[in-house]
Amino acid sequence: MKSQHVVHNPDGGWKVKAGGATRASKEFEKQSDAIEHARTIARNSRGELFVHGRDGTIRERNSYGKDPCPPRDKR
Repeated sequence: MKSQHVVHNPDGGWKVKAGGATRASKEFEKQSDAIEHARTIARNSRGELFVHGRDGTIRERNSYGKDPCPPRDKR
């Protein structure tokens, strides 16, 4: 399962990087544009999306594939 990461670019803007990649697949000025692009890739590849804050911590995570630990129904 491929993961997509939206990370801050120290030179300005935001990068979309595949998990384990050293180079960005695309760069954006606005974080919202980078998230939209990464979300599309994650959905198409049935992977995960990680959105990092400016400090590098993960602030959002979404899975678009088969969830190995789905939530239980509350009955």
